Parts: sequence; structure tokens; C-alpha cells
Amino acid sequence: MDGQDYLAAIVFGAIIGVVARIVLPGRQNIGLIATVLIGMGAAVAGTWASDRWNLHSDHMFTVSGRTFDWAVVGVQVAIAVVGVGLAAMIARQFTTDHHRG
Repeated sequence: MDGQDYLAAIVFGAIIGVVARIVLPGRQNIGLIATVLIGMGAAVAGTWASDRWNLHSDHMFTVSGRTFDWAVVGVQVAIAVVGVGLAAMIARQFTTDHHRG
């Protein structure tokens, strides 16, 4: 892997994380760095899960010379949604602005 591969992983992780935050209803009180890290982890985990359980499709798209499988990206986003949801729940436990009744 060269510098461009690492940069692409960060950008793709950020995109996956942001898409997960858009898909997940409600407000997630987590920062940008957490969103990117969750997205990057979801990209790795989603690629592994897709390969492990042969979750691939014939539908591809290309961005900047890199080809992506829609099914793999779907798995990655699903994992990121779970990750963002868990991070938001954990962050909510540590905030002081919620009401206890």
C-alpha cells in the first residue's frame, strides 16, 4: 500500500461513516473523527464479511479508477450504521445534558 491507498481508505471511511449517520434516524452526538474511524472499521469489517460469506454482486461502480461492488458497500454501510448507533448510545451515557426522570 502506498500513500494514495491510505488516503483513499480515509476518504472512503469518511464517506461510509457519513452515509451511516444519514441512514440512521435521529441525532448522533459523536464527532467527525469517531465517524471516520467507525467508517474505516466498517469498510474493513464489511469487506471481510463479504468475502467470508461470499456476498458479492455483479453490480459495480467506479470512482477515480477504483471499482467497488454495491453489495460489499451495502454490507459496509450496514456495519457502520450499527457502529454509529453504538457510539451514539455510549456517548449519550457520558453527556450531562439529558434529563433523568
